[in-house]
Amino acid sequence: MATKNLFPSRKPVIGMIHLGALPGTPASELPLSAIEALAVREATLLRDAGVHGLMIENMHDTPYLRGRVGPEIVAAMAIIGRAVKATAKLPCGVQILAGANLEAMAVALAAGLDFIRAEGFAFAHVADEGFIQSSAAELLRFRRNIGADHVQVWTDVKKKHSSHAITADVDIGETAHAVEFMRGDAVIVTGLVTGDAPQAADVLAVKKKTRLPVYLGSGVTAANLESFFPAADGFIVGSEFKQGGNWANTVDAKRVERFMAVHRKLKG
Repeated sequence: MATKNLFPSRKPVIGMIHLGALPGTPASELPLSAIEALAVREATLLRDAGVHGLMIENMHDTPYLRGRVGPEIVAAMAIIGRAVKATAKLPCGVQILAGANLEAMAVALAAGLDFIRAEGFAFAHVADEGFIQSSAAELLRFRRNIGADHVQVWTDVKKKHSSHAITADVDIGETAHAVEFMRGDAVIVTGLVTGDAPQAADVLAVKKKTRLPVYLGSGVTAANLESFFPAADGFIVGSEFKQGGNWANTVDAKRVERFMAVHRKLKG
């Protein structure tokens, strides 16, 4: 598996850092320096609680632009990403909503990050931002052109917050197989919305159809981790690590420690 090169630990846990609303977005209030300071603080809490990797995301930038963002977002996320990576010294990734995969790749290269989370890599879907087209061909050519082949592409299949009626005749397993065929590096399975756990049948269907690592990207908690542990190759955790279990809040170190204690026990 490609991701073994990133994580010496089996079944790694990646903690999400949801950046404050960035400059120019409707909810923006804080200066970039304050957003960076909070991200670095959360990176420190997550690292000290034992997570194996981190990911930054512009989750508070609602409503999201579709398939692109401006240079102000790219610049801000590159600065913050580099600071988070330097602080945590862990594998780090980036996602830029909504579906701004080329911009995420540019940020990863500039900030020295290790992977991106891509939307709409294989097959199209309809998100709340509108129609999201497949990006694999353009994204991987862009990665090659800028010399970022070392940056892995982890991609959602049947992405949350989206309608997949137009691909209803292609099940989630076949979608994951397409990601592998299109040279993705890992597959991410989620529930229907943020904080919603995946369906066990979806996870098994994906595992059956791809040799790529399969990460669970929403709704994994200390309470349900045991049920997902055998099938998944890793876990991307956001809401469970936040105060009150709400993604919009800041990281709660005690919740992270509780989750990681369960993880260590399951690993034996």
